[in-house]
Amino acid sequence: MGRELRPTSPILSQRDASGTCIDSSPISRREALRWGAVGAAGVMLGGQYATSAEPQTRAPRPARAKAVIQIWMWGGPAHLDTFDPKPDAGSDYCGPLNHPIPTNVDGIMIGELLPLLAKQADKYSIIRSMTHGINAHETASYLVQTGRKPGDGQVYPCVGAVVSLFKGYGAGYEGLIPPYIVLTTPQGRFSEAGFLGSRYKPFATGGDPARTPFVVEGVIAQGITEKRQKSRRDLLHQLDVLRRTLSQDPQIQALEQCEKQAYDLILGDAGKVFDLSEEKDELRDQYGRNTFGQSCLAARRLVERGVPYVTINYKGWDTHKQHFQTMRRKLPEMDKGMATLLQDLADRGLLDSTIIWWGGEFGRTPKVDWEPPWNGGRNHYGKVFSVVVAGGGFKGGRVVGASDEKGETVKDRPVYPVDLIASIYELLGIDPAGTLPHPQGLAVRVTPSAADGADMGGRLKEIM
Repeated sequence: MGRELRPTSPILSQRDASGTCIDSSPISRREALRWGAVGAAGVMLGGQYATSAEPQTRAPRPARAKAVIQIWMWGGPAHLDTFDPKPDAGSDYCGPLNHPIPTNVDGIMIGELLPLLAKQADKYSIIRSMTHGINAHETASYLVQTGRKPGDGQVYPCVGAVVSLFKGYGAGYEGLIPPYIVLTTPQGRFSEAGFLGSRYKPFATGGDPARTPFVVEGVIAQGITEKRQKSRRDLLHQLDVLRRTLSQDPQIQALEQCEKQAYDLILGDAGKVFDLSEEKDELRDQYGRNTFGQSCLAARRLVERGVPYVTINYKGWDTHKQHFQTMRRKLPEMDKGMATLLQDLADRGLLDSTIIWWGGEFGRTPKVDWEPPWNGGRNHYGKVFSVVVAGGGFKGGRVVGASDEKGETVKDRPVYPVDLIASIYELLGIDPAGTLPHPQGLAVRVTPSAADGADMGGRLKEIM
């Protein structure tokens, strides 16, 4: 009955009287309940671990952003069918999606299947000249999310882990919800925490926010009522003679504090952030009653509670086959969820302090592969692709850079992953030239420099 928690799940950590971690091995769900730290408790208390070194930073500019919602387009979205349409390139490039639509910003056109986002263009900027030249999922994902080229023997942390370091526990964050959340499954292309270690890994919720209840790993159990959870806790206390006998022992007291916070998360107000039934049906309908739309709603609720980094792992964009059939299904879903997220954040006064980062590891080939077995597919393409940013200090209604007339190469203002990442850090008040704690004590910058061999075009000052 003691099923082991997944590697991506939080782990319970016992501490000695000084608060130093004495055990951080994965534990079974039953054992977690026994010691009063279910699910998120290990991550929740992560800031109390000792570190080998502290992050170093120069005095950054005042933070304009407090949080990031990353819409990770797992597999790589096609730039020609979304935010960089090329209607004059011909059917071998556009296929049937050759009628881009105007937005509410003069001169900016986007894909015809994004009419709701077309009405929100004043809130976001499009980067049409992203580039890195890598066409493999794993290495491209690593580069886009860390700013680092693979192959130097180090595994660097992704943006979410770095934000968790600088904005999470130990940096003033006191929420019971972990500071780095992934909705709903891990990205799976690389180790997100890198050399920072497992306490900076994201908490992957599991479950499906489009279902009721949204069964969050370790927080919400299918078919178990709040009353039954409380009864289980009471029974546990009645049976736990050892803990009552050693109630004054510092380790037992520390574990009791873990238990209290764990149950506050499960049964208190904190865990209710995942209860989307608290929202009006009308708003839930606007987001879309599907996994992506409700993930966008959950992300808004999380940043509203102060969570600094949320990733929506939005799968389904690796469209080698029957690309256009997939686009006609997926793009309206994306349009609805993302457009509502932008408007909802703006209506609540949260957009100015929340960065939205939309994009994947690369784009798709501009030229369509019509031959069997692809039958109208687009393949991996890292030479040029698009990213969208909004909020948190990024200006709206702008376009950065350009691709050529067929979307095959960068025509103007190349933007590399490190340029985007450093810009996000700057808006968050994190010094890109600061250093990260390294287990071997190496001096590692928050973002690489040109001297480190990084391809750079410069930060996105034109939209900051």
